[in-house]
Amino acid sequence: MYITITPQKLGGNYSQSSADFVGYLEKENQGLEQEDMEHFFNQYGDEFSAEEVVKDIDGNGAKLKKTEPKFYSITVSPSKYELNRLQNSSEDLKKYTRELMKDYVASFNREINGQPVSINDIKYYAKIEHQRTFKGTDRKIRENQPFATKILQLRNEIRSIETGSMEGSIGNREREIAKLEKQAPHQQDGKRIVQGMPKAGSQSHIHIIVSRKDASNSFSLSPGSKYKASDVEMNGKNVKRGFDRDRFFENAENTFDKTFGYQRNFAETYKARKNFIKNPKIYFASLMKLPTNEKAIAFRLMRETGIPIMPSIPTNQAQLALKVFNKLRKGLDVAIKSSSIGI
Repeated sequence: MYITITPQKLGGNYSQSSADFVGYLEKENQGLEQEDMEHFFNQYGDEFSAEEVVKDIDGNGAKLKKTEPKFYSITVSPSKYELNRLQNSSEDLKKYTRELMKDYVASFNREINGQPVSINDIKYYAKIEHQRTFKGTDRKIRENQPFATKILQLRNEIRSIETGSMEGSIGNREREIAKLEKQAPHQQDGKRIVQGMPKAGSQSHIHIIVSRKDASNSFSLSPGSKYKASDVEMNGKNVKRGFDRDRFFENAENTFDKTFGYQRNFAETYKARKNFIKNPKIYFASLMKLPTNEKAIAFRLMRETGIPIMPSIPTNQAQLALKVFNKLRKGLDVAIKSSSIGI
């Protein structure tokens, strides 16, 4: 499970409206018949138009400055293993979203009219998408980039030869291109993975747009708060503030597991990824204590998805973790391969 929370992009050429973001989320519906479309939904309804979403979100930003985000986007990307647990990806992910947003409101250290924030206090809309394309920031694109650069150079040389501005063999360059296409480390369906290529397999994920202001348009609820939980005096009153992201991410996993009976491996947990960042030695010590079967599955997950390094991890810790990981893997690969574990 990979979850991100991103504030509305402001400044420069970005609009103050949610229209651009909502329009982006409508891209998969282009060219589809009405019955095949994925509609916006929330806690109470299943079919909201893009126009309704924009009007509701844009109209719910009372007293917010132009420099303050009016909404936040939450992206929830289940792994292929989690998706395989679902019976009907669209309906199951809608069900999960509605439970997830209860975890979201429970993570606020806020009160509205003397009561903890509840699901009825927020204004959000969500949409299920089933496709993903490779982006320039993806590991496979970055690792294929040296090959892409050389191929582009060779193609430019071919064009120069064809126009007479350069001498050389077009055939030799075409053969070199074909060789490089096959040598690129990351392939899909026999082709070099390039930016913009649709990703194979199940890619269902959830996009959620949630208003910064509560449903009454009176209170600010920011998941971007730098505080987990604190009290501050405002206008002579003691006011709670904060959003506990750790609690939200952990509860999001627990809710998925409970809802769909999913048996989560150590390497898939948010707690494990966080330990990897904070203290790699604890991470790998915990990994080594796993039962043999779970350990084997954990290493398979790590090989498939890459070591779970999260953004902003300090370089020295990453290097330490990689060094420890490589030593452990050398000793375990033989044991894992020779075992009878079906992974």
